[in-house]
Amino acid sequence: IGCLILAAATLFLLSPASNSHRRVGGGGGGFIRQTADDISSSSSSSNHDPRARTRKLPMRVQYLLAQSQIVGNRLEEVKAGTKTVEEIIHSGHNIGAAGAASRIHNHKSAPMTLSEILTFLQSFLKKLNSSNIRNKHTTFHGIWAAYHDLTVKTLYPWDQDYLSRMPTRREDGSVYLSVVSFRDEFCPATLMEAFAKAKNPEKLFVGLVQQNCEDKCRSGILDNNKMVDVKPDADCYLLFCSSQVGKKYCNEGHIRLLRMKESESLGPYLARYFASKLWNGEQWYMQIDSHMTFLQDWDASSIQMLRAAPSEKPVISHYPPPHTANLVEKSNVAAPRLCGPKFATGSDESQIVRLEGSYYYDSVKLDTPRFAPFVAAGYLVAHSDILREVPYDPFLPYIFMGEEILFSARLWTSGYDIFSPTHSLLGHHYVRNNKPKFWESVHRAFSFGIWDPLHMLVRERVKNQLGYPEAAKDMIKPKSLFTAVEQYSMGTSRSLDDYLQIVGLNMNTKEVTYTAWCETGMPPPGFEKYEHLYQA
Repeated sequence: IGCLILAAATLFLLSPASNSHRRVGGGGGGFIRQTADDISSSSSSSNHDPRARTRKLPMRVQYLLAQSQIVGNRLEEVKAGTKTVEEIIHSGHNIGAAGAASRIHNHKSAPMTLSEILTFLQSFLKKLNSSNIRNKHTTFHGIWAAYHDLTVKTLYPWDQDYLSRMPTRREDGSVYLSVVSFRDEFCPATLMEAFAKAKNPEKLFVGLVQQNCEDKCRSGILDNNKMVDVKPDADCYLLFCSSQVGKKYCNEGHIRLLRMKESESLGPYLARYFASKLWNGEQWYMQIDSHMTFLQDWDASSIQMLRAAPSEKPVISHYPPPHTANLVEKSNVAAPRLCGPKFATGSDESQIVRLEGSYYYDSVKLDTPRFAPFVAAGYLVAHSDILREVPYDPFLPYIFMGEEILFSARLWTSGYDIFSPTHSLLGHHYVRNNKPKFWESVHRAFSFGIWDPLHMLVRERVKNQLGYPEAAKDMIKPKSLFTAVEQYSMGTSRSLDDYLQIVGLNMNTKEVTYTAWCETGMPPPGFEKYEHLYQA
């Protein structure tokens, strides 16, 4: 017996220890010395295996995390307005969502890869498509509730994780171009011209959100007020990547694509939300529509304008001239500027602030961009920290009007100063008669006429953030319209009241006051120290 015990002990001491029992220490008495390579290997393994982060969590929590449903069974509290998503996620006593989210967040320091981002977004869209099919005959309240619940369970917690892990902004002159396309035949030409006329195309990267009809397609409303069957939409990505201009850049990874079915379209704002997630650390951010023309060296000129603006956080934006404009001739003329707001008066517009077109106010072109009160969603350029500091809101599906005034206010209160370009760099196809519109797709996905009350409902979230008294939280139902609104609202650098006063908007009386500074090309109140830059 003694010999057997001695033999067993000898084998135990001589056998290699498993990783789970390995200790760092001296070389005697059953301790195994762990080398630097062992430590590095162990650390690398734990950092790169995402499953290792959750294996020790309760099975229910692991399941919720796998489904990205960190709110768990407390969704009803969010919908009733008695708890916010933030309170549930960050409350220390919440065993499921909060504990798991907190622990996982501490481990997720590396940025998400583009593959991870696209995989998640495609999964979300698949779930959205299934939800839309189940709710095809529901009311507009039901459509909002279905989208809200899916977003609370999946997209919102993912978005908060993404924002905490965004890539570091590079300082290499790279430009990220956000392009969203909805059944647009001009999209391939837009991409081709963007690269062909860029001064530094090797530094240009495009995030393309392509929303196409691939089967049983219908036209837009024709002159006889009818729609007809049409062929599937041209594939912008494939046409560009097979072109002489595009093949090289597609092969080198300059185009990042998210495909969406027409029936999954959530409007231009959510499409821009998705496109913003395809940014990968590029120094400059630019967003445009998918039907644009370009001036030669538009990229370098955009950056030069940003650097010439008298601001630490400038944004250049306006409504570009029509695509028929000769941009070479326009380069010698001061660009049009976006100045005049108005409160909409249509019965379905809820008195939302609309922006009038850009006008040519200046007789003299300057090298310094002039201040402006508003941004246009179809042409905007800034440094890419804008995506981190003023992120797109995942709870604004189906909206059309209200996007630009909300983004303008959020930018200004976050410390950004808005300018018009010194001269026009892009042209825009404005009139697209008979072409499909996204709200027509919403009607086909659900029922005819459903988009009008649906987007009026969601617009209350926009109005609430802008200070409309009739959209105060105690005035609006359902309370789910305000889920996580604080995460995607005004900044803290400057006040909303100051912004509204500077641009001449009174949300109580729905009156617009003429302020003169934009039209005359002078700095707004509080920026008088820059007046000398604008003396003709």
